[in-house]
Amino acid sequence: MNEPSDSPAASELRWAGDLLQSLRDEIGRVLIGQQAVVEQVLIALAAAGHVLIEGVPGLGKTLLARALATCVDARFARIQFTADLMPSDVTGHALYNLREERFEIRRGPVFCHFLLADEINRAPAKTQAALLEVMQEGQVTIEGESLPLPPPFMTLATQNPIEHEGTYPLPEAQLDRFLLKIRIDYPSAAEEALLVRSVTGGQIGDKLDLARVRTVADVAAVLELQRVTARLRLDEAVLDYAVRLVAATRKTSGFAIGAGPRGGIALVRAARAQALLDGRDFVTPDDIKAIVKPALRHRLTLAAEYEMEGAQVDEALEELLGQVTAPRV
Repeated sequence: MNEPSDSPAASELRWAGDLLQSLRDEIGRVLIGQQAVVEQVLIALAAAGHVLIEGVPGLGKTLLARALATCVDARFARIQFTADLMPSDVTGHALYNLREERFEIRRGPVFCHFLLADEINRAPAKTQAALLEVMQEGQVTIEGESLPLPPPFMTLATQNPIEHEGTYPLPEAQLDRFLLKIRIDYPSAAEEALLVRSVTGGQIGDKLDLARVRTVADVAAVLELQRVTARLRLDEAVLDYAVRLVAATRKTSGFAIGAGPRGGIALVRAARAQALLDGRDFVTPDDIKAIVKPALRHRLTLAAEYEMEGAQVDEALEELLGQVTAPRV
């Protein structure tokens, strides 16, 4: 059994499960439908990871990030990525103070707990790379001085998968820094009707009211949630299953480039959070299967013949799940 020596107590698990349920309920007050998307964002939060949310405009990507930040009493910042955005606009810069004859550090918007990087692929690679150290190390270096960010720090980046004019594809190194790549799709007919009714029912304008969202956690609660998640029990057979799945992406004909070791780490971290969200104190092979697509889809490159046939990465991953035998635990 591969488990931490200080596995969480039953009371800690109940508290963490209740907190996740409260966060899910509060976000659901303003984001109609999209339950799977909300759950995946909460999984990333519990696993202390970053998310890339992909979807066409108008599906609630920005609203989701704002609602999550409203649920947690923490600092929130939004950066609208554009073609003329400079790295210093993200991280900050040194400014010379003439009166005191010395340089002062002006911290950028990245110094927060929740960062919404809106339409991240509209900024050039140099600016996108400014987030690399922040996302991976939790710190910013300005004029040789390393400035740590206050934990927890979570980046919620969004991008439009349709419009390619004026965009810059994210570097592979940066994509690998995201724990999950979440795809948000159109709501069902019933959900869309409920959404339209909610927005047009005696309300001026078309903005959803975040005032309906209550604050149910603070920074200390989020950090404790992440500690509980990291200590969930993980059977050696389940760990081996995750590693075999990632290794199989490098051998199957469906992928030109498979996932690296960080893919297996992300899969296990996210699976622990998935188990907690489902109310269990241990990880099962089904947790691995449930999270394998958002955890690996951005770390893989389809083989040319699959792309020519119009196949998608998720389809190839689904096929892979049928080829790798899951353990019985």
